[in-house]
Amino acid sequence: MSTENALLTILVDRINNDTLVLPTLPEVAVKVRQAADNPNVNLMDMADVISHDPALSARMIKVANSAFMGRSVKVTNLHQAVTRIGLRQIKNIATAMAMEQLFVSHNELIKGYMDKAWQKTLKVACHSITLMDFFLRRNKQTSLNRDTITLAALVYNIGVLPILTEAEKHPEVFANPSFLAHAIQKLGGKVGGAIMRAWGFTDEFVEVAESWANPNYRPEHICYVDFIRIGAILEGILQVSDKSAALQTYMDKGVIESLDMFNEDEYHDMLNEVKAIFTE
Repeated sequence: MSTENALLTILVDRINNDTLVLPTLPEVAVKVRQAADNPNVNLMDMADVISHDPALSARMIKVANSAFMGRSVKVTNLHQAVTRIGLRQIKNIATAMAMEQLFVSHNELIKGYMDKAWQKTLKVACHSITLMDFFLRRNKQTSLNRDTITLAALVYNIGVLPILTEAEKHPEVFANPSFLAHAIQKLGGKVGGAIMRAWGFTDEFVEVAESWANPNYRPEHICYVDFIRIGAILEGILQVSDKSAALQTYMDKGVIESLDMFNEDEYHDMLNEVKAIFTE
């Protein structure tokens, strides 16, 4: 058996036996999520939790001042930021901001793969969040929301992490990058779903991680998977034979208003605003 097939067999076996080592949620995200789920927590308490992480504090102020929040008056401190964003959104935004901490490795080669995976994730996320903003303007009654897409778009490809970590133990497989791509394509969704369940996330996050790249999964209802897929198509991460035809499907479904929107200044202005949230 080739090394590649052996590793694939190991991965499949560990997934099926629930013995694959899954990444743990970053500590700051755990603390924020626990605080947000506490019925007695208030905004002051939440600001105190976040204040222990200077990077997250700065990001929260940045989010609060972004066009993403739709406000023109700038906030200048963490308490104001927390008040503007609200507890529910903070829970998912803080978790999303912490995701970057997982895409790290001490192995230089793995680090390269991790960096690329994270950059791809960010590109898709920025499109997905922007698309949601435009969708919400036209659909006031939908149950879909910005804070959920923000986190969903940053965990959609989380399944690559254990695969890369496992592959790190077998340096010889890096001579064949196409194998890694194949392993991720075949197993990434299943692993991603397992991570979401292990972290106690709701079904909508499991659905995104498990099904975004599965061509056989075609929900009739508009869901978060649609926004992830459009972003992935726009960035060339989800390979399609005809990009316009693929996007037309989402126009027919009502997710996007027209294909022309992707060429308009308004779309690119919002996209740049969202990108700014994720840059230091």
